[in-house]
Order: sequence, then C-alpha cells, then structure tokens
Amino acid sequence: MQSPESPSTRVSSTRRRISRRWLLVGALVAAVALTLSFGLQPRLQARENLAKDAATRSTMVVSVIRAKQTDATREIVLPGNMRAYSDTPIYARTSGYLKRWYVDIGKRVKAGDLLAEIDTPEIDDQLQQARADLANAEAEYRLAESTNTRWEALLKTDSVSKQEVEERRGAFASRKAAVEAARFNVARLQKLQSFKRLTAPFDGVITARNTDIGALVDAGSSTPSRELFHLASTQRMRVYVNVPQAYAAEAVPGVEAELTLAEYPGRRFKGSLVRNTQAIDTASRTLLAEVEVPNPTGELLPGAYAEVHLKLGVSNRALLLPVNALLFRPEGVMVALVKQERTELVKIALGRDFGTEVEVVSGLAPTDDIVINPSDSLISGVSVRVVKDEAAPPKAKS
Repeated sequence: MQSPESPSTRVSSTRRRISRRWLLVGALVAAVALTLSFGLQPRLQARENLAKDAATRSTMVVSVIRAKQTDATREIVLPGNMRAYSDTPIYARTSGYLKRWYVDIGKRVKAGDLLAEIDTPEIDDQLQQARADLANAEAEYRLAESTNTRWEALLKTDSVSKQEVEERRGAFASRKAAVEAARFNVARLQKLQSFKRLTAPFDGVITARNTDIGALVDAGSSTPSRELFHLASTQRMRVYVNVPQAYAAEAVPGVEAELTLAEYPGRRFKGSLVRNTQAIDTASRTLLAEVEVPNPTGELLPGAYAEVHLKLGVSNRALLLPVNALLFRPEGVMVALVKQERTELVKIALGRDFGTEVEVVSGLAPTDDIVINPSDSLISGVSVRVVKDEAAPPKAKS
C-alpha cells in the first residue's frame, strides 16, 4: 500500500513539470526564431538588392569631360608660293650677234660676273663715225674761235662793222655747241658699245638661257626685246600667302612662320612674316602677306609650292569643346553640365569651327563637367550617375 505524497513533494513535482514546459516553449521559440532568421534574411537582402538595382537602373548614366583651353598661340596652315628674293630677266641694251656665252642654267654667279659678249659691228662703225664728227666739229670750233678773236680786235679800231662781228660771235657759239653735241654722241655710243658685255647685276643662280652663239640680238624699241638670261637670288626666299580675313589682324610683321614641303618630309624651314599689303582683297577676302625664309644651302627652289605654318598670337584664350557635346535647341546651342549629380542645361556662344572641335567664347568655365554624347531629349534636373569617359576627345588644330 502506497503512502500518500506529502504537500511539499507535490509542489516540487509541479514546479519541475512547469520548468520543463517553459524550457520546451523556449526551445520551440528559439527554433522558430532561428528558422525565421535564416529563412527571411536572404529574402530581405534580395529585396534590398532589387530596390538598389531598380534605383540604379532608373538613374541615367553619363560620361563627362572638361573643355580644353586654347594655347596662347595658334597655328594656321596656308598654301604658299615661293619666289626668289630678287628675280630679274636680263636683256641686251645693244643690237648685234651673240659672240660668246659663259654661263648656263644652274650656274651660280657673283655680281659683275661676265655672262655673255655681243658682237656689235654697226655700233662700232657708228662710234668711229661719231669720233670723226667730233674731230671735225672741234676743228671748226677752233677756226671759229680764232676768227671771232680777230674780228673783236678789228672792231676796237672800227675797221669792221658791229654787224659783222656779231655774225662771227654767233658762228663761234654755234661751233661750240656742235662740239658738245658731238661729244655727247660719242659718249652715248661708247655706252652702247659697253653693253656688248652682259654682266650679272647681283649674286644668284642662272635659271634660264634663251640664246646661243650667232643668234641675232635686237635691242630695238619698236619690238619687244628677247630675254637672254634669267637670274634669281635664292639666298633668301619670299613666300607669299593669302591670309583669311578672320586672321588678318594677327598676321603682322614679326609673326613666326615655318615651311613644310612634300619633298622634305619631317623637315621645317623657319622664317618670319615681314610685311603685308595692309589691304583686304575684295575678290578673295584675304590679306596678301610675305614670309621671308633663309635659304643658305639652296634647297628651297623658286616657284615651288609650300605649306606655311603661321603661329598667330591669341589675345583672348577661349575653350575648345568636341562637337558631340553640343545640344541644338530652339533657344540656341547648349551643353549639359553635371552639378550635384543632376543635369543643368546652359546656353553657350560659339567662335570658330575646327571640324571635330568648336571654340566656345562664353557660357562655360574650365572646371565645368560637361556631358559627352547627351541625349537629344535631355533636360535640366535629371538625376545622373557619372562614369569615366575612356575615349579622349579628338584634338583639333588651334
């Protein structure tokens, strides 16, 4: 027969049962919490990632650049025509036949060098006749002088009339004038005879010879004379360029210039602009300018074509922007700036067009971030995300 439980035993047993129940409930709650934690966390993370991705996708991605400043000097390239510093045809000043020539094309000569000799038999004969006429005039002058002296003496004794003395004075003055005329005629023919020797007027190179031995040389004024030689001074060269009106104010004497020629790849011949016409040609709207280039070795040839690189000064440095950053709107030309991750459209004023780049004269600062390749529908206030532009904008000549 079992003995009845005591009250204290029953209380202890009840407490143990309650404790087990709470432990079971706590374990169950912990299991549920762990299950919820490990099951909901990936879902919450996925939802958060999805929200971030949606926000990222809804933000426009743009590339930005900054405008470049132009250099203090800009270079323009113009076609140029090269000429010798001094260039002259050589004609004969006396008629005859070419007796001998001493230089041919390509020959370098010094000032005073003999180029050719002309045989002038007619001039020689005329000179001899002029000398004879001078001798005759001098003889008649001496006779008139002595006659006039005698008649002056007779007049003092009233042996002759005053009219007869005046006649002798007139004859004497006439003979004196005849002598002077004969002397000048001899001097003229001597000068013509001296022209039978053709000499170089300056240092240079013979670029043409248009005569040969025995050729008739006619220096008459009734028909155009024939050019015998052509002489060019090539120690310095003149290069003529037509500067567009837009650059005329900067194409002043002293501007540096360089020449490039196809036959000398990679080489540049330095020179400077020395003068211009100070007038715009109304037909071409250009300013004719002359560039002087030293040519001590004679590599540059007269008549050649060259590209002239003029280094013009810039009074106001502008900004250069690639054309694919421009937006054309009814309000005018605009660009899109990025400020605090939002777009802002600003109007700009353009200067010169270099093809791949344009000059911006107002509306931009060098520190502005400019959207490259903007959408035509882009407006101000759009939220954007900036990425680095890997492709550098092309560089234009300035």
